[in-house]
Amino acid sequence: MLFQKTAHELNTLLKAKEISSEELTEIYIKRIEELEPRINAYITKTHELAREKAKQVDAKRVKGEKLHALAGIPMAIKDNIQTKNVLTTNGSKMMANFIAPYDATIVRKLKNADVVLLGKTNMDEFAMGSTTENSYFGATKNPWNENCVPGGSSGGSAAAVAAGEACYAIGSDTGGSIRQPASFCGIVGLKPTYGCVSKYGITSFASSMEQAGPMTRDVEDCALVAKVLCGFDEKDCMTLDVETPDYLTSLGKSIKGLRIGLPKEYFEYGIEKQTKDKVFAAIKKLEELGAIVEEISMPHTEYALRAYYLLAPGECSSNMACFDSVRYGFRGGNMVNVADMSRESRTLAFGRELKKRLMFGTYIQREGMIKDYFLRAQKVRTLIRQDFEVAFKKYDLLVTSTTYAPTYEFGFKQAEPLRVYENDVYTASANLADVPAITIPCGLVDGKPVGMQLIGKWFDELTLFRVAHAFEQATDFHSNIPVIGGEINA
Repeated sequence: MLFQKTAHELNTLLKAKEISSEELTEIYIKRIEELEPRINAYITKTHELAREKAKQVDAKRVKGEKLHALAGIPMAIKDNIQTKNVLTTNGSKMMANFIAPYDATIVRKLKNADVVLLGKTNMDEFAMGSTTENSYFGATKNPWNENCVPGGSSGGSAAAVAAGEACYAIGSDTGGSIRQPASFCGIVGLKPTYGCVSKYGITSFASSMEQAGPMTRDVEDCALVAKVLCGFDEKDCMTLDVETPDYLTSLGKSIKGLRIGLPKEYFEYGIEKQTKDKVFAAIKKLEELGAIVEEISMPHTEYALRAYYLLAPGECSSNMACFDSVRYGFRGGNMVNVADMSRESRTLAFGRELKKRLMFGTYIQREGMIKDYFLRAQKVRTLIRQDFEVAFKKYDLLVTSTTYAPTYEFGFKQAEPLRVYENDVYTASANLADVPAITIPCGLVDGKPVGMQLIGKWFDELTLFRVAHAFEQATDFHSNIPVIGGEINA
């Protein structure tokens, strides 16, 4: 079925004129119409825009114009990324009617590649959450098991790709929000090195950690999309003016002799046995392919989660101050002054999880608190970064589990809130240290996907893609497809 194919496979069919972009777009639109009442991966559907763009791409192809490999292929974008003249809600009541007046830099780049945008995907409100249960527009279901969460905050993007409602999607990752839902939904997800991808036009959660990245069916697609997203942007002072390599050149190369570190601390914090077994079996496969895997210590890993949940809410508290209901956003009624209006509007428009993080972040930045909490967490962040610096003097990359377990059922967060937050211990360190990380499928436990995470050196996505692709080609886990509505899992 075409909606189960990768972007590079679809590009081959389009170039051979075995199918048109218009026909392909209609297949995806039909798929969305069939599944969305159950999956709820999208907040906004842009089907008429998609049809128009597909028609334009087909016309260019008929004229013989040179087209990007992603041209005419339907995809989706997380709803915290500004998309001109399209509803961009951040999954919040506060922005439920906000039409973006401009394109984020990465959206502009994708448009220049002539992609077909199917819509904006569901997410935890303002990217704060790891289940996509915190969306004002309702929870997204995991295509592998509709009683389970798809992960978050980019849960809509992950579910759309896994369910065949988009060929690939764009997410954002502040503490694991690409990698965790990609793992839960059995797809590939990359958080690039901090500074590789422009944040201009992406609603800020924690500005010093977040990066947008691709969520795809396989590693080749991930490399293809990452090449489009990465690059210097004068509108974002945190992007670095370094040359973006062609990530596709790393695919197909042997990994024999590569040194891979296995941080023992990542397997000491509550990881479930079945998940650990799947990840270690995957690591064994890397060894069979010629990689040298050795156990190492990352001694400050145990402090990563605490540092993350001090720094991220602190930055969030500052970034969210602009949502004051003055210039845009939801506004309550019967207010007597601006301060009253802002307070009441935020009370009515913000969800429970967002309020909790905002209050905590504001508290730790109070006079008398910032030194003991926020600034101390910054020092811990430096120690965590130094752990990676030491490790990368000897090893080419690191391997870990992406999460401590496969996806879990709805309501688990309410029953075990701390256990849900603990999942971030596997992913947040990469954000704190600014290093790139990718998750790839490495098996199933009780019919639910398990992900293996590879963590690379700064700006060395090439090695991540090289190893991830070698593993993928030696296994068939990326070919597993969720059974939805009685479909044949083929």
